[in-house]
Amino acid sequence: MKTSFYKYQGAGNDFIMVDNRNLEFKASTALIAKLCNRRFGIGADGLILLENEVENSVDFKMVYYNSDGNESTLCGNGGRCIVAFAKQLGIIQKSCHFMAIDGLHQAHFEAELVSLSMPDVHLIQSYHSESFYLNTGSPHHVDFLSSIAGLDVQKEGARIRNSNLYGKAGSNINFVEVQDNFMKIRTYERGVEDETLACGTGVTAAAIAAHFAKKITGNEVAVQAIGGDLAVRFLLQNQVYTHIELVGPAKFVFKGEIECEA
Repeated sequence: MKTSFYKYQGAGNDFIMVDNRNLEFKASTALIAKLCNRRFGIGADGLILLENEVENSVDFKMVYYNSDGNESTLCGNGGRCIVAFAKQLGIIQKSCHFMAIDGLHQAHFEAELVSLSMPDVHLIQSYHSESFYLNTGSPHHVDFLSSIAGLDVQKEGARIRNSNLYGKAGSNINFVEVQDNFMKIRTYERGVEDETLACGTGVTAAAIAAHFAKKITGNEVAVQAIGGDLAVRFLLQNQVYTHIELVGPAKFVFKGEIECEA
């Protein structure tokens, strides 16, 4: 069976989008891994299904799979990209509410950018002054370094991701360089098992951890990922990070059809 798909990217974090409101696309681990394969498939960091949500009064539901074919936790850049996709399909206009695996999200367009609400952060675990763990819809380890330019992210990320710190489930791993109120970031993503050009939940985690560690001030942080620029906004209220927003580009790349036999 041939399936129509759309390719989107947010700061270089790229996704296959499928309009699955008719539920004709039957997801399997093998099929999704094949479609995401960069040599034998379309190629992407993940695949996202846009489906109807019947139990809640929202515009749509987001179902996200990592490139290894497994359904995963929240993807921030994928969330922003599915909002742009919903607009292209005519489902929404300037704002929306949608359901993801971690619950309800709101999003709106700011000119060419998409702003996505992220979950509150109640707990930040500190290993030492330069290393933290927190969950921003997906689990993230954050290491602050003096420079990330020459770092072997594949090697170091895999080492920490598979260490005894996080057990079988593992964690995404972020390496961050702070310069005044500006940050550079490189991320190793579990499920992709490699460095990606950007990670929305990782950028969010890095910004919150940097504020928590008093490495930055203010309630908005500019972040430079390998694939482009993002921003994170937040408030700190009663020791809880609330009103968190991830802001950045979400670009349509191309549309196509592919035979969906695993």
